[in-house]
Amino acid sequence: MMVTVGQWFAGLVGVAIVLIGARFLVQPAAAAAAFGVPVSADNAYLSVKGVRDIASGLFIGLLLWHGQPRLLGWFMLVATLIPIADGLIVLRHHGPRIAAFGIHWTTAAFMLVAAGLLLLG
Repeated sequence: MMVTVGQWFAGLVGVAIVLIGARFLVQPAAAAAAFGVPVSADNAYLSVKGVRDIASGLFIGLLLWHGQPRLLGWFMLVATLIPIADGLIVLRHHGPRIAAFGIHWTTAAFMLVAAGLLLLG
């Protein structure tokens, strides 16, 4: 099976989001600060975010594993709403603009490229 650029991009997003999710479970305060909205390390929502990130990344892996590039493209397109909303949340809570623009919205742009490559094949 030949792996496309879109699949590589999607795989990279999947691995990155699993690692980010794991960081929210292992180093919650540092992960929250990197996200752009720091909170205390004992906040249960950080663990919730970590588990959801890991599941999202594994879902990308599942679609890659089963050779579903078109469905993966649609998933990536819809999932782009997550980093777009994350950036808006950071800005709404007066977090650093570098987190909103440099992390969240750059991720969204990367995901849009991956989705386009997968959907346009």
